[in-house]
Amino acid sequence: MNVKIDKEGTIVILTGAGISRESGLDTFRCKDGIWSKVNLEDVATPEAFIRNPKMVQDFYNARRSQLMEDKPAPNSGHLALAKLEENWPGRVLIVTQNIDNLHEAAGSKNIIHMHGELLKVRCNHCGSLRHWEANLHVETECPDCAETGGLRPHVVWFGEVPLQMEEIYEALEDADLFMSIGTSGHVYPAAGFVQAVTQLGGCHTVELNLDPSEGATLFAETIYGPASEVVPAYVDQLLES
Repeated sequence: MNVKIDKEGTIVILTGAGISRESGLDTFRCKDGIWSKVNLEDVATPEAFIRNPKMVQDFYNARRSQLMEDKPAPNSGHLALAKLEENWPGRVLIVTQNIDNLHEAAGSKNIIHMHGELLKVRCNHCGSLRHWEANLHVETECPDCAETGGLRPHVVWFGEVPLQMEEIYEALEDADLFMSIGTSGHVYPAAGFVQAVTQLGGCHTVELNLDPSEGATLFAETIYGPASEVVPAYVDQLLES
């Protein structure tokens, strides 16, 4: 770490699929990722849900089953971020693009799932939002309004607005340190966060990634290697400094 950070300062951490890959979860955009096997237009858009809801439900049922049956454990990268939140005197906020629950399983509490959560469903009819671990089918009744055909994964699809964006940008405005971990830098608006904090000034930026992201040159500091190694090492430096 090249810069001293005020211990009362705010740390905002963006995480992507790269931090969960070492826990055994499939990524979406890597060479052998999910989007190399499935057309996103068929399963990850509002239009796909209207056109073929069964295909969409089956796709997310498989993702949900991986969480429930394989029970992937948080790795040392997740655990290090929970340790940082617990021990940092200032505010620590994790903004994750991941729809898994591994940050929660590691013990992190201050989390925004900007792309939604796989273990939640919401109803297009009544707007209810519920924790959900079972398979979801077209004919599944909403527990709140009893209507069928409206329950969908609580996941932000392409063409939809990510969640809690106002809260995220407010945190970025206050950030003294912005960390980007395990993200490709291809998906906006998350890919633009580093540029946003850089333009504001006064915030140190660091990319911790397996390989350079699309926006790697925008970061003041870059460290490359497996998240399970580079994240704990960086967190330890922060806490010791």
